[in-house]
Amino acid sequence: MLLRDFLIFAAVCALWALNTVLSKIVVSDWQVPPLLFGAARFLVVAIAVSPWLLPAPKPVWKVAFVGLCMGGGTFALSFIGLRDATPSSSAIVWQLSLPITTLLSVLVLGEKIHWRRGVGIALAFAGVVTVMWRPNDMELSRGLLWIAASAVAGSVGAVMLKKTENVRPLQFQAWVGVSSVLPLAVLSPILEPNGVEAVRAVLWPFVGMVLFSGLVVSVIGHTVYYSMLQRYEANLIAPLSLMVPLFTMGLGVVITNDHIDLQMGSGAAVALAGVLILALRTRRASA
Repeated sequence: MLLRDFLIFAAVCALWALNTVLSKIVVSDWQVPPLLFGAARFLVVAIAVSPWLLPAPKPVWKVAFVGLCMGGGTFALSFIGLRDATPSSSAIVWQLSLPITTLLSVLVLGEKIHWRRGVGIALAFAGVVTVMWRPNDMELSRGLLWIAASAVAGSVGAVMLKKTENVRPLQFQAWVGVSSVLPLAVLSPILEPNGVEAVRAVLWPFVGMVLFSGLVVSVIGHTVYYSMLQRYEANLIAPLSLMVPLFTMGLGVVITNDHIDLQMGSGAAVALAGVLILALRTRRASA
């Protein structure tokens, strides 16, 4: 990989990590309702990539369902979890998405798991359980359970996406935006009746965060990611993506004063080792 491309990809990973940390501030410190935050984010995405919405891919219902799982479902659940969980622990727990995707691929797509991938799955789950297990503080565990649910939603969408053909990246992002903003916009006034008042208290910082999350993180960041996948082998990009949880942990310590103890550090190391094994094996098979 060219040094320039590595630095660009590292910058994208840092932006994704920064987005997680700033999202924690939005839903926790600013008290912005998570569903409202998600609706605003995907409204920006839908508007930005609306020229690629049509012609609609077929079957439309499947693309819309995948978009909702990987967009609104994943991020709304993640925002709910971030109200109680730290960005650092959330980044580790979200690594469950790859082993869950692998297991769902076996059940839905009929793929086979060899012993190395089995070891990777076991390590990933063991590491995440180590991070989540707080017998004396169930509040933290509750937030991380929402993050785990977010990982499951993303995994379901990823497996369904494998069964969807001829959907271009920007076209898919357009459908992610549309299929996500509609249900979130309906649910937010019902479940979060005081959402508008919370946004008014931090209006312009909130607008800036929504634009950053929707345009910079989603549209630009994912476009760069897809271009890197086209330019380089996937089994090179996959392990480099592990910079995201590492950046998140670092930024969490600096910005939101996350506390990383021995239990969390050891759990993170075990989980990331398992994810690395899965990433290398899965991406090599895909290539």
